[in-house]
Amino acid sequence: MLAAVLHGPRDIRIEKRGLLIPGPGEAVVRVSASGLCGTDYRIWSGDRPVTYPLVMGHEFIGEVEAVGPDVHALRPGQKVAVEPNFSCGVCPLCREGNRNLCLSRTAVGIDVNGGFAEQACLPVRCCWPAPAGVSDDQLMLAEPLAVVVRAVARGDASEGESAAVLGVGALGLLAIQVLKAKGLRVLAVGRTDRRERLARALGADGFATTETGGGVDAACAFSGREGVDLVIETAGTARAVEQALELAHPGGRVVLTGLPHEASTVNFFSIVRREIRIVGSMIYREEFPESIRLLSQGTVLVDRLVTHRFPLDRIQEAFAAHRSPDAIKVSVTT
Repeated sequence: MLAAVLHGPRDIRIEKRGLLIPGPGEAVVRVSASGLCGTDYRIWSGDRPVTYPLVMGHEFIGEVEAVGPDVHALRPGQKVAVEPNFSCGVCPLCREGNRNLCLSRTAVGIDVNGGFAEQACLPVRCCWPAPAGVSDDQLMLAEPLAVVVRAVARGDASEGESAAVLGVGALGLLAIQVLKAKGLRVLAVGRTDRRERLARALGADGFATTETGGGVDAACAFSGREGVDLVIETAGTARAVEQALELAHPGGRVVLTGLPHEASTVNFFSIVRREIRIVGSMIYREEFPESIRLLSQGTVLVDRLVTHRFPLDRIQEAFAAHRSPDAIKVSVTT
């Protein structure tokens, strides 16, 4: 099989490797498409250290090609979405049900080889069979959508409330749709107005830009009071954390989904004075089935989110395209 193997920062090579054989409890998936996200870019560029050589790729889908001798839950030929994180199952966090917080969690495509290859071998519990009629693009967005589904649930989103989504990348555009499906009014907040039309087409009731400093004023005008009830932050920068806290009204909630890699200056006096509830939301726990349901029923649309496609042997171009202002989700196909 062919695989894109990272040997060091920006040193990714297409190599021929032997076919994979599943062990007990494992399945080999013939990869059809892999999404490329900011984490992949940071690994490729060397900003996030990993053990080399590594086959990256964690947002991938495919068809079950073979299963281990003791596997009965899957069969060859099934189309699956891959849940690329699995916990140890035995630590106190896992026993409590907090498997997404497991300190020994394994991330496919980060800790072990992933989906930027023609084949991937992974635990059967990571494979979610797809309903009939779900397209590859829909299924490929199941992983980031699961992140959003958990974030919205962590924010206790309720029908009739006002919400702001900070960041209009793939996660933000998915979050708008999940919030709308729950009956909230949604203000999308981006750095520029480049994606205003798309955000509104996907359900945003209002749009504001932080580039002109209009986020806070827009949140007040949108909600008709001191800010919105709920903020979902998806941008993943230190500044975005600060901005998210400014958008909520006193007594409001802020859910942080991004992972800033630099220090953030937070005004804790303001947080205490306004009783802002800050909630972290880490990947997902039991949200994959709901994510796939939302996609299969057409509640969440993805047809305008996959903006670039590259075959595996042009993966260097895929990483370059990821940095383009026009890119939302880049797909690598095999």
